[in-house]
Amino acid sequence: ILLYHVKIIIWGAGMRIEAKNLVKIYGDRSVVNDVTFYMDKGEVVCLLGPNGAGKTTLLSILSAQNPATEGNVTWNGEKIWENRKALDHICFSRELSTNLYGSGVSSLKVKEYLKNASYYYPNWDQKMADELIEKFELNTKQRINKMSKGMLSMVTIIVALASKADFTFLDEPVAGLDVVMREYFYHKLMEEYTETGRTFVISTHIIEEAADLMEEVIMIKDGSLLLKENTQDLLERSYHVSGLAEVVDQAAEGYEKHHEEKMGRSKSVTILLKEGQELPKGYDVTIQPISLEKLFVSLCGLDD
Repeated sequence: ILLYHVKIIIWGAGMRIEAKNLVKIYGDRSVVNDVTFYMDKGEVVCLLGPNGAGKTTLLSILSAQNPATEGNVTWNGEKIWENRKALDHICFSRELSTNLYGSGVSSLKVKEYLKNASYYYPNWDQKMADELIEKFELNTKQRINKMSKGMLSMVTIIVALASKADFTFLDEPVAGLDVVMREYFYHKLMEEYTETGRTFVISTHIIEEAADLMEEVIMIKDGSLLLKENTQDLLERSYHVSGLAEVVDQAAEGYEKHHEEKMGRSKSVTILLKEGQELPKGYDVTIQPISLEKLFVSLCGLDD
């Protein structure tokens, strides 16, 4: 464990992406609202948020594929926009669809698409790309616009891993993959992370599969940052309290509360402990730890 932490410190030294007061507005709609946080090299981060929360837009701004309306993103203190030096260290392998990039890209063959990617990323690992192509049994002569959702995800994963970028962002990378291929992807990602100390940021709705791998979690809702926190620390201060409604209200008094649910005389609520707080004692209630998926629902549920 000590050696592991030493490696993380070495990997992270002097390499950071920082977002400051990011805002993105489309027309009269604000998609990203004053988002500020940083990431050091040597992290595996889970980016969570409901559909339409602004996850893809945020990742596109962090990788300079989309300009921010306000605020800026820096790599080691340098603005990344139109900065080739910074962008050599950043990859956003976004979710592919047969029409997302227009006919110019979607009509490409897989081998042509990957060849273009190899020109863009200076540390491209062709050996890894070939290994993944073989594992996924991809027909590289097939055109992007003729592929299934699962096959498109495979192409997304190949670009992300073979890019060797220090900061690699993946948007729904396992969409359409069966459980065997998902397991293989997570194994390969952690193998790569352990060997190189790259930072991976993964946006996903399949939370429980990835939860144990993610050291950090970022949650956003309605374009705003809810939290960025060490996953284990977050879960250790998150609990589900249930019992008779009036007793639950008494027990949860003074705590940060989310997602209250009532059923007859019973009630449940998610509480988050703040620094120095302990669990409520002396009340006839049930207090249970909560999973990352359940916590996400509690914090980002539509009824909050």
